[in-house]
Amino acid sequence: MTTTSNRYVTVLWEARAKSGKEAAMKAFMSAAVTASRNDAGNIDYEAHQVEGEPGTFVIFERWESREALDSHLHAPRMRDLVPQLLELMDGGIEDGIRLLQPFRPAR
Repeated sequence: MTTTSNRYVTVLWEARAKSGKEAAMKAFMSAAVTASRNDAGNIDYEAHQVEGEPGTFVIFERWESREALDSHLHAPRMRDLVPQLLELMDGGIEDGIRLLQPFRPAR
């Protein structure tokens, strides 16, 4: 993962629930968001459901630094959350991770 020139790290994560697990995954993610928002170095942490695609979710995250993101990813609660999430979702967690690099058009 990379950092931007202002050192912010932006992550876009998309995941799809297993068939029949859509409501359970939405509830799970809703409960997990608050704790992540309170992690040191978090700027934004917003969960979304993709319109017209029940069971497809996106989380937009911004962190003050790579170190803040790494601390979030290695928080003790993640050892419990990750296996629970994997039971609800198709594929692996890493499959849906996208790192965003901002750019601005030349004037």
